[in-house]
Amino acid sequence: MQRRGSARRRIRPAQQTHARQLPARVFPRGPGQCGTAPAWTHGRKGNASMSEQATTPPCIIVVFGARGDLTKRLVMPALYNLRRSGALGDDFAIVGMDHGDISERAWRTNMGQSMTQLLSSRDAEFQTDEFDTATWDWLRERMHYLRGDFTDQGAYRSLGGVLDKLHKRYGTQGNVLFYLATAARFFEPVLLNLGEAGLVKQREGEGWRRVIVEKPFGHDLPSAQHLNATVAKVLHEDQVFRIDHFLGKETVQNILAFRFANGLFEPVWNRDRIDHVQITAAETIGVEGRGRFYDPTGCLRDMVPNHLFQLLAMIAMEPPAAFTTEAMHRRRAEVIEAVRPIKPEDVVRGQYASGAVNRNAVPGYREEDTVPDDSDTETYVAMKLQVDTWRWAGVPFYLRTGKRLRERTTEIAIRFKPAPLAPFRSTEVGGYGPDWLVLHIQPDEGISLQFDVKRPGAQVALAPVRMDFRYRDWFPKEYTVGYERLLQDCMNGEAGLFQDAAMVEGAWRIVQPILDAWKQPPSDFPNYAAGSAGPSAADALLAMNGGHAWRALTPGRKPPPRRPPEARAGVAAPIKKTTKKTAKKAGKATPKRAAAPSAKSTQGAAGSPGKVAKTSVTKRATKKVAKAAAKAVSNAAAGKSAAKKSASKTAVRIPRR
Repeated sequence: MQRRGSARRRIRPAQQTHARQLPARVFPRGPGQCGTAPAWTHGRKGNASMSEQATTPPCIIVVFGARGDLTKRLVMPALYNLRRSGALGDDFAIVGMDHGDISERAWRTNMGQSMTQLLSSRDAEFQTDEFDTATWDWLRERMHYLRGDFTDQGAYRSLGGVLDKLHKRYGTQGNVLFYLATAARFFEPVLLNLGEAGLVKQREGEGWRRVIVEKPFGHDLPSAQHLNATVAKVLHEDQVFRIDHFLGKETVQNILAFRFANGLFEPVWNRDRIDHVQITAAETIGVEGRGRFYDPTGCLRDMVPNHLFQLLAMIAMEPPAAFTTEAMHRRRAEVIEAVRPIKPEDVVRGQYASGAVNRNAVPGYREEDTVPDDSDTETYVAMKLQVDTWRWAGVPFYLRTGKRLRERTTEIAIRFKPAPLAPFRSTEVGGYGPDWLVLHIQPDEGISLQFDVKRPGAQVALAPVRMDFRYRDWFPKEYTVGYERLLQDCMNGEAGLFQDAAMVEGAWRIVQPILDAWKQPPSDFPNYAAGSAGPSAADALLAMNGGHAWRALTPGRKPPPRRPPEARAGVAAPIKKTTKKTAKKAGKATPKRAAAPSAKSTQGAAGSPGKVAKTSVTKRATKKVAKAAAKAVSNAAAGKSAAKKSASKTAVRIPRR
């Protein structure tokens, strides 16, 4: 253990030195930033934690939809984490606005209860070792509630009066961040009313005004274009932040550093070396009482034009000349514009039926509360995309996302092409496994690389192994929900991790033909059980495109199989030497009814395949046979000629309990 720790101490300083010496053309110095990190990293280096980052400027956050699910699950936990890390100063306050007729005290209590409930949920993004009551007390005292109808102009006049009082009370210098955490149908009336009330007009010396708009930004291409036009009437483009919380996750931000700060991977990041790419965002939860919101939206609108396309853009984008907001937006938009129009046969939709998730019985989608009994809304989407650029021509990108799946995981898996020639002539057919590079977004953030090595022994046999990088192993433990960095960026006016109007409309332009094709109701809904990996049609989609297959949905990171699946069929298992002690232990563990070999399968002890017939043996007989088998295997390993004969008469496969 001591040597391992000292090795790490030797490696880390070199890594930090390398990060500091990155050329300015790669990570240009931004205003107020240290080192050569880009603006979106906030000058974070080495083992710097969130608490070491610069504090946010004074401001008031106004949350429209203060009693909604998004506010409870993500916005409030993010503000709690920012305060606990020291990023929020005393010149900060929150105003929650909603139509619910409750008191300010009741709203505060409700938010506190929601956060403690999240901590008991296995699938919640808000996690912490211990809930800090002092941090929550500080935040709660700065939470103010205003009842108001989002379509009523009088509510916005009242909001203006509240803001004037709070600016004086907390010294927030007139800075206001408006957060639209409402249903999408309220985006336009809220924006127009903010404009008419003069609440988003920026005057010199009176602070800044910015607006965060949640996804989905529109429900199709025409509505997205209309909403962008509304935004342009009320706000300057640098005032609006179209948020996607996936871009706030460390592993997503690390994609750029991983690709462009390391000379090792960029040379193979192209069609010559990459076979295909899989992007997965799987959830175990259902609609969780949000059927009224989810049913008119569906999985395609909710996840694909924003979350999955953003991950696609980060993987496929060309290196920007400089890490400025404009350059980042332009490079990501180029990827979306290069996506080939999708054919209906390259898309699969699904809806979950009842089943079991984590051994708990769950209802089907149509059986969920607030969901119509005859709903045709999809809860699963899989698709094949082609990016028509010089770098990616001919490389398929497979995207899938869904609810009530087997495991909660978000990852980007890149499969490399096999070696062009198999020089190891003695290696069994199919012995070359695929090489994978996997970027784990959640829940276990990090990067894995799987490749083949020679298995120890006289014969040349290959086995897949894996190298793992986990954030938790190298950096201080931090709990985030993905919104902390994005909220800080909004307060600091940094838009590099947000979408602009061109990206939004480009994404809807890709999705629109699918929406048009899906106006015809499906005939097979529901078509996958809750707790499964999705509909069988999604597997067929990959099988018909080069014989590919989805990566298994697994909790966390399981080690790779000792042999690739294609190398297991018809190949003998390696001999494992059995001692008398282990044979005796195996005999004790054997049930009364054990399997005995047929005449044709008597070479099973040496690893040859054969049919095993079932027969009844006593414990004593089983022990005797196990000892004889162990002796035969030992003799075979020593090269004694009598081993085969002995094994053929006495070898038996001992079943495991």
